[in-house]
Amino acid sequence: MVLEETGAVPGSALPVAALADHLRLGTAFQGDPLQAGLVESHLRAALAVIEGRTAKALIARGFRLVLGAWRGEGAQALPIAPVVALGEIALVDGTGARLVLEAARFRLERDAHRPRLVAASGALPVIPTGGRVEISLTAGFGAEWGNLPPDLRQAVMLLAAQFYEMRHDPGDGVAGLPVAVQALIERWRTVRILGGGAG
Repeated sequence: MVLEETGAVPGSALPVAALADHLRLGTAFQGDPLQAGLVESHLRAALAVIEGRTAKALIARGFRLVLGAWRGEGAQALPIAPVVALGEIALVDGTGARLVLEAARFRLERDAHRPRLVAASGALPVIPTGGRVEISLTAGFGAEWGNLPPDLRQAVMLLAAQFYEMRHDPGDGVAGLPVAVQALIERWRTVRILGGGAG
């Protein structure tokens, strides 16, 4: 299984000025592209960490899921949430030939943690031997920062602030999230059973 982004989070969707205010960078920040770029990079890093820990796309964008086999006969759990739309679904054989499937053959079963691609009737189509299925989808809470749940917004801001404040610190080699960030994201974490099976 491979999940790849097909759309980037635009800089305009990130609360660069709000984080600068939180860090008390003051008027020195305004008009300084170097500082703005630094703050944005820490926001992107924090966003990536929170998304990785929760299996949630925070800012809406496109993804492509590539599978060599289905996990279930009639449904496939999707590894990211919240999925808001399915796009093109195609079978690719061993030679690279693509067959785009009719959208009416599938439906999206929405879920806050484990959305699923479900066959409209019967079983999911057979994936060619040595081939794959490519599923395009859009996932995220919304296109704007304000669309995110408040606790996830706060978690990203706290983590980005820590990244910024510790940017010159070589660290002690101990990995882990701050306790406050862990508490904020706890209800959003996906509990995986049997490697996130068909269910």
